[in-house]
Amino acid sequence: MMIIIDGLEIEVTPGETILEAANKSGIKIPTLCYSKAFGGKGHCRMCMVEVKSGNATRLVASCTYPITGEIEVKTSTPVIEKIRRNIVMLIAKRAGGSELMNNMYKEYGCPENSLVGDPNERCILCRLCTYACEEVGASAISAIMRGTEKRIATPYDEASTACIGCGACAEICPTGAIDLIEEGNHRTIWNKTFELVTCEMCGKPFATMEQLQYVNKKLGYEPPARLCESCRKKAAAHKLSQVAVQF
Repeated sequence: MMIIIDGLEIEVTPGETILEAANKSGIKIPTLCYSKAFGGKGHCRMCMVEVKSGNATRLVASCTYPITGEIEVKTSTPVIEKIRRNIVMLIAKRAGGSELMNNMYKEYGCPENSLVGDPNERCILCRLCTYACEEVGASAISAIMRGTEKRIATPYDEASTACIGCGACAEICPTGAIDLIEEGNHRTIWNKTFELVTCEMCGKPFATMEQLQYVNKKLGYEPPARLCESCRKKAAAHKLSQVAVQF
């Protein structure tokens, strides 16, 4: 099936979203809450586009809009750019400590205003961290409170018994809002300190014991050696080369 995005004919698979079709064709649509790992959620609305189907035209979130027929899409119009500018202005005021949002504030030419935000806040409530935590299976963090008080936290802001210290939440956070501190063989995140396990090949601390135990439980077995990702790849490559030599 063919659709048109910004004047270009693009072949798409029925059911894929406009954002997915644009990404694979090299057409950039800005996003703040999107991750390929979790798909579109439509929280930030930065990915709004104009869709024309027949004689009807409307604005939709491209990350959640499935393509089911021939449509024409415009990723940038004066109306869309105004919407994005307002979104950036509001989020940047909330997350005044975010370098990403401050840069976007300038990029979109947001006007000066009387909105008051927190100069130390970096969280934009994209919720990617909570999705990552849910995907891992821990569900140690969630959105709490309401309105302007809404934030991401552990229950009662205390060290969560469910947290395994994997750091997936900090890794996926687009603004660096989640503090993960590693000192020596210890990692601290969400008010909880973990002891790191060292790689048996290179000696580098790479994971928490809770993280490894969780992964081993999911796999149903414990690997013969505790190796970091880099050393696992080296060991696998070495094993394959030995097999190749035998043949």
